[in-house]
Amino acid sequence: MPSFSDHLENLRSEIDEISVSEVHARVEKGADVVLVDVRERDEWENGFIPGANLLGRGHLESRIANIAPNGDEEIVLYCASGNRSLFAAYSLEMMGFSNVKSMAGGFSGWAREGFPVATRKSLTQSQIARYSRHLLMPEVGEEGQLKLLDAKVLLIGAGGLGSPTAMYLAAAGVGTIGIVDGDSVDMSNLQRQLLHTEDRVGTPKVDSAEKALKGINSEVNVVKYPFRIDSSNTLDLFQGYDIIIDGCDNFPTRYLVNDACFMLNKPNVHGSIFRFEGQVTVFKPNEGPCYRCLYPEPPPPGMAPSCAEAGVLGVLPGIIGVAQAIEAIKLILGIGDPLVGRLLTFDALSMTFRTLNIRRDHDCPLCGTHPTVTELIDYEQFCAVPALG
Repeated sequence: MPSFSDHLENLRSEIDEISVSEVHARVEKGADVVLVDVRERDEWENGFIPGANLLGRGHLESRIANIAPNGDEEIVLYCASGNRSLFAAYSLEMMGFSNVKSMAGGFSGWAREGFPVATRKSLTQSQIARYSRHLLMPEVGEEGQLKLLDAKVLLIGAGGLGSPTAMYLAAAGVGTIGIVDGDSVDMSNLQRQLLHTEDRVGTPKVDSAEKALKGINSEVNVVKYPFRIDSSNTLDLFQGYDIIIDGCDNFPTRYLVNDACFMLNKPNVHGSIFRFEGQVTVFKPNEGPCYRCLYPEPPPPGMAPSCAEAGVLGVLPGIIGVAQAIEAIKLILGIGDPLVGRLLTFDALSMTFRTLNIRRDHDCPLCGTHPTVTELIDYEQFCAVPALG
């Protein structure tokens, strides 16, 4: 029977090998090379080649198409010393991949040469179990889940829209969720605001929200802001977050959120609801329109009744709030086609969705060619409403 050494020598005669110096040179030049680390996760956590994809031997064949879909990409496999990668390369060739190489010397050789080595945080065993369905998706995977865990999202309002948005962001593993709301839980909220319960009527909404979110995911960092935002505190507050989600129910706050996000170059995931209808869009500065491109100034007092005055179907915020959560997750992961320059509308009575294209207005008072709004404005005289959603 042939020995392991004999088999290894046979593979070396059949599989193309590439030195660590050659790989380094190709990476430095920006060559289109798919680097694949076939070691185990515990080895990977101690260091890996920057830009490499972790596909341990147990998952290589089943997942390689996710990163090399055409089959003719140049694939360079490496392990610790260069042996396992030979077997891995042979397996890929048998699958029909035509341009596969094994890096001689493996990661150990790479490190000995003093070439760059990356390290990063990894998921705990409990996180691997919790987010297992995300990890199965190539668009998310471990790298995407780590992005979610590192993300900081600020919710304006812990009401109808803020409830489903916050709950799904917490469940998805968004690491830090800030919540701005100066109100307390009222019995009338319970028809649509799922963060809150009967036994928490009279409790500050931020405290009630924290209890609900911690019950979903104890690891989420909930930062509470039990006050209303205005021109004096908004810029400082928004500065520490990656994404702002507007779930408010009044025009003064909508304009304040929009203007602050533009000034700080922060994406604003906007949602609004009214009776049986809702809409969602993403206002991303310098890439699409802002809220003032649609509505340059607030409406006159009394011209735009709020949900508190006109009512809202209790389940409607669930649809719109979940859409806001999806848009925020897409922005964090850098996947899909966010609703930048598009307005998604929903009519519950006809159960129809429509997508409308919206464009930047060159005459916009905020983001136009000659802006007139250069600082935050408090519009408290317009459409004042006591509750956010």
